[in-house]
Amino acid sequence: MSRKWFSVLALIATATLFLSLSSCAYNQHLVSINIPEKGGTFGAADPSLFFNFKAFGTYIHPPETKDITTLVTWQSDNPQVVQVTGAGVVSPNLGCGLGNIYATFKDGSNQVVSNSVPITVEGPASSGCTPPGPQPILTVSFAGTGTGTVTGSGISCSTPSSCSNQFTTGSALVLTASPSGTSIFGGWSGCSSTSGVDCTVFLQNNLTVTATFNP
Repeated sequence: MSRKWFSVLALIATATLFLSLSSCAYNQHLVSINIPEKGGTFGAADPSLFFNFKAFGTYIHPPETKDITTLVTWQSDNPQVVQVTGAGVVSPNLGCGLGNIYATFKDGSNQVVSNSVPITVEGPASSGCTPPGPQPILTVSFAGTGTGTVTGSGISCSTPSSCSNQFTTGSALVLTASPSGTSIFGGWSGCSSTSGVDCTVFLQNNLTVTATFNP
């Protein structure tokens, strides 16, 4: 074989190796997550009941769709009603109402979020649920001689008048107290939990919470 042909073959081999290495330089990336289940309804607030959910990821470089159920982070937007494990096992928790399940996965700097799936927990009072009838009413009242406001999803009122609104059974709400002028916030009462000026409530029945503002 002449040196000319040997040089040509060497160049071809080098180019092939370069192209091969270049194609391998691209890492496989997740572009979407799909939970194919349409949701479901539990007939009681019983943590021993469960549904199994799956999460499927769609990737590029190279294109592929695969089961990533145990790789994603499963979440519930209403954990008081619906809880979910890292393996996609969904079950009722402590109350009744509606909760949405979804999954997330961080691929590099990209946070991929799946579709959400609705889960309903309902049933008789003997099963831990609120009996059928009107949905619960949340009332915000005030104490103290200071001034301020309380705001949250679906509710907003200012001293001195109380305010109320009706919510779906099982709703989890966060209310925030904001003193006005020279007033200071004195605290909450009637909340499921508190953190500074925030009050978290889980609605199963009619509930009144009180915000105190002092001068």
